[in-house]
Amino acid sequence: MKKKAVFFDIDGTLWDEKMHIEESTKEAIRKLKENGHLAFLCSGRSRSSIQAQHLLELGFDGIIAACGNYVEMNGEVIYDNVMTTETANWVAKTLADCRLPSVLEGPYDCWIDTEGFEEDPYVDYLFALLGENAHPIRNSQKDFLIEKCSFDNFPYSEYAKAKEILGEKFDFIEHSSERDFHVVEMIPKGTSKATGIEWVRKYLGLNHDDIYAVGDSVNDLDMLKYVSHSIAMGNGVEAIKEICEYVTKRINEGGIYHAMEYYGLI
Repeated sequence: MKKKAVFFDIDGTLWDEKMHIEESTKEAIRKLKENGHLAFLCSGRSRSSIQAQHLLELGFDGIIAACGNYVEMNGEVIYDNVMTTETANWVAKTLADCRLPSVLEGPYDCWIDTEGFEEDPYVDYLFALLGENAHPIRNSQKDFLIEKCSFDNFPYSEYAKAKEILGEKFDFIEHSSERDFHVVEMIPKGTSKATGIEWVRKYLGLNHDDIYAVGDSVNDLDMLKYVSHSIAMGNGVEAIKEICEYVTKRINEGGIYHAMEYYGLI
């Protein structure tokens, strides 16, 4: 069987909101690799926040993190698009001035606003996960080593102003929310999960027709448009389902296993 490569989003795709991974998903990844195919994580998360052992022990061949701005193969970092210190400081100051509580995300550490995230449990999770590698922004020495950032946009925030100032160098991915704020990811302009996959494809000499991707959220749009075989989770947003080649079952209904089986990969 010809070798294929499958790129998996994490949140809402491989695990649910409680970071639970279905047994059928674990079985699908195991069978995929037994059949000689490659399995990659492809996440908006920075590498520093991809630490869960029950995820990593599934045996992925590589990790694309930070929306394509970090690539790791078999434990070796082969690409890392970190911002200059000057740019990172400019980003941090602009977001603070525009009252956008932020997380500055890097390959080893994250710098996090300690105020403004009272309604967002993800920040508590980051401090617990990263331990000494999570730093309050206000107490830092401005030596940020980051590839991207994310922030909460509240009614009182000056998001439009921030976009005007930063928009020449960065793209913005806006996630909808039922709460009174929206989560926004900010990444270097022209980068995405798709550019990360393209980097890996060329590095390994893979044919474009042999590339698959599975996702559920708006930050998966670029990669799902790029690959030859795009798969939307049944629990994914409508914008994803509309552009994908195939819509599988929901995450808790064996969606990953069903998709791999549908394409004859397992």
